[in-house]
Amino acid sequence: MSPRSASVNEQLRRRSRERLLQATVELVGERGYETTTLGDIAQRAGTARGLISYYFPGKRQLFQSAVHRLMHLTLREALEREPRPGGPDAGRERLARAVDAVLGLAHDRPLLMRTHMAGILTAEGFIRCPEQQRLAQLLRETVVAYGSPAPDTDYPLLRALLMGAVVPMLLPGAPTPRAFLRAELFQRYGLGWELGFPADEEPPPASRARGPVDG
Repeated sequence: MSPRSASVNEQLRRRSRERLLQATVELVGERGYETTTLGDIAQRAGTARGLISYYFPGKRQLFQSAVHRLMHLTLREALEREPRPGGPDAGRERLARAVDAVLGLAHDRPLLMRTHMAGILTAEGFIRCPEQQRLAQLLRETVVAYGSPAPDTDYPLLRALLMGAVVPMLLPGAPTPRAFLRAELFQRYGLGWELGFPADEEPPPASRARGPVDG
């Protein structure tokens, strides 16, 4: 049997890494972070326990990369969903979809996203990884499509606003309704409520009264 080519080996490594990332979001979403072990993740992914150390320095790095991958895939699916954004409002539609994708994850996967945000806000901080870079690239492209004249400044602001909107949605016992936070972000960027994926939610009365800003 001839040895595998470098490209085949790289593809196999990529698939193994992706299985670990997928297993991580599944298990943490089901059981929580503390009760999910690296052995559990390796077993769910169908890989050897030692392989995790080959790709990730530790559990926290693995988890952040896994959530960033989930966010990247969710955002990409939202941006590419048919009918794809087009015409003069394509940039606004793209931004509205990005907002809805991130708020939707906080709404649909609260345990996972709460754990993710808690990890970022601890001393371990924000971990850069390929998955985070892919997510950042999509968000930056969204800001460019929206018409930003300074994407290197406006992209970090959008990221900060999205993170700031996610946190109050995840407060145990006192979550802020998604519609309220959506309205505030849409107001900030001058987006019509009908853009994106409203999830059959009505805008709060105050946002209906104000209407979108010009911009």
